[in-house]
Order: sequence, then structure tokens, then C-alpha cells
Amino acid sequence: MMNRRTFAKAVGLAATTTAGLAATAAASTESAAARPVRPGRASTSFADVLQIDAGELSVGYVDLGPRDGQPVILLHGWPYDIHSYAEVAPILAARGYRALVPYFRGFGTTTFRSPDTFRNAQQSRIALDITDFMDALGIDRAVIAGFDWGSRTGDIIAATWPRRVKALVSVTGYLITNREAQRSPIAAASEWAWWYQYYFSTERGAKGLADPKIGTDLARLVWRFNSPTWAFDEATFARTAVAFENPDYVDIVLHNYRWRLGLADGARRYDALERKLAAAPPITVPTITIDAAADPFTPPGDGAGYRHHFTGPYEHRTFPGIGHNVPQEAAADFACAVLDADRM
Repeated sequence: MMNRRTFAKAVGLAATTTAGLAATAAASTESAAARPVRPGRASTSFADVLQIDAGELSVGYVDLGPRDGQPVILLHGWPYDIHSYAEVAPILAARGYRALVPYFRGFGTTTFRSPDTFRNAQQSRIALDITDFMDALGIDRAVIAGFDWGSRTGDIIAATWPRRVKALVSVTGYLITNREAQRSPIAAASEWAWWYQYYFSTERGAKGLADPKIGTDLARLVWRFNSPTWAFDEATFARTAVAFENPDYVDIVLHNYRWRLGLADGARRYDALERKLAAAPPITVPTITIDAAADPFTPPGDGAGYRHHFTGPYEHRTFPGIGHNVPQEAAADFACAVLDADRM
């Protein structure tokens, strides 16, 4: 199913330096006048995936709603894809929003523009993919909402470039990674829930993820564990599993989890940004955080453990009986959170 580069080669390219961080940051903070909006055409449905060159990538995305509507960028996680928002995006579009749902690098139709680019999945680079995506579309400022990888990415953009974020919806709150803190063990039950992260740290796990049957079965198993109350059918899962056929999927997933644990290097040009993120910068933009009560990764305390990271207008919500894939399991409530955050 997948033609893979070797993971060692990807890590070996991590030290290669190209453009400086300062240039990257400048591109993410340039004035609105320098970024004319390029509305393009709208998607007719989630089957109508558009493409745009943005930074290192050709990004596949769905774009619903009026061209002049307030942009909302909806970010998925792993092992999920844009279809987590198949019901949320039309709700927002019907309310006059321009709902944009991009595939992350390594998923779906998002591809690298150069075969020589390091298949890097450290948190800062993934966040820059989204600001590059905004720049390519001429979007200066957007509402950002996400879960899992999408929450982390939205948190990073809001904390680092707050002028780009009108409002934020973040499932499980503040997920910016501090790799030094990741070295410390956590409660046994929580370690057990993260089994796949440790599996991916091994060569056996890498082979399992790359195996078409084992990798697909693993993703289905994670769906069931993460969302114990969600009775999804096989067609729903299969629709998303197509996104895992991306030729860079295995490299990106492995690098993301190995990087978080300090087992793989990122790119040196992002070191300064990673140091800033490791210091847990506050999020000042209007934010609604969501805890899913049936999600095994939801921390105890009804959001109290991360409340101090949000210093602007803030609201916390808990969704009873909902698991990890919040926008797909509770589409109306998630869309409501987006609308409410935009009004804060």
C-alpha cells in the first residue's frame, strides 16, 4: 500500500538547515495588506478535495461556505482525517462561515512538493504548515478549532502568533509538548493508554504501522479504545482509512511520536521556536476548551489542570458520554462551541 523512505534517512536529514526561523516567523506575521485574499472556488462536498501549494506542501483541503465568510480552520488528529468534520463544516457553512478542513502532512492528498524534504512531524513544523496554508489562501486571521494533533497545532498558533487567531476551540485544553517533561513517567493507567506511542518507538512498531492490514487494524483498535461509547460502522472507519494510504503516512506518524519522546531529532532551524513552546507560553485569544468525559485521555479536574494557560476570555465545557473524536461524535455541540468562541 505504501512506498516508504527509511526512517533513519529522515532523521539523518533533521540537522539540515535551510531558511532561518526568523524568515519563517516573519512570513507568519506579515501584514494583511501583503496577503490579498484568494478565495478560489468552494468545495461542493467532502468528496471534492481541493489542492493548494503552501510552503513545503501541496495541501489537500475541503473549503465549504461563502467565499467572504469568517474563515474557520478545522484540524484533525491521528488516526483520523478531515471526515471528523464532515458534519461540523456544513453546519458552520450554513451559518455563513468559510469552513476549511486541511489534511495534515502525511494524510490524504497532502503531499510534499519536493522528494528531498525531511519528513518532519515535530509540533512547530506542523503548526507552520497551517500558517503556510493560511498565507497561501490569503487568510490573515481565522477561528481555529481542533482535537488531538489539531488541538496542539491550534494551541501553538494561538500562543505564538495570536494575531492570526480570532478565537480558539481546543479539545483537552493545552497540549503544547515539553519534551523534557515527557521524560518523566506518569500514572500507570495513563502509560497503558499510550501503548501505541511506545509501540511506535520500536522497529517492530514501525513495521506494524507500515503493514497494510496491521496498520489499519491498529487504527480501528485505537478508534474503539478512544471512543468507547461511539458505535461507528465500518463504512465510517473505511472512509477515513483511505487517508492513511498517503506515501508519507508512516514516516510522519512515527516521527511525530518519536520526536515527542525525545527519540528522534527535529530540524535545527526550529530550535528557537521549540524552546519558546517548551516554556508553555500563555494563550491570550478567546478560547473554549472541551473535555470529552468518555475519552480515556481526558485529564481529571474538569479542565482545572490547564486553566492557568489561558489568560484571555475563556470558557470550559465537558461533553458527557463523548469520546476522543469529539467533532465526529458530537458535531452539533462542537459547532456550537466554534460559534460561541467567535462571539467571545
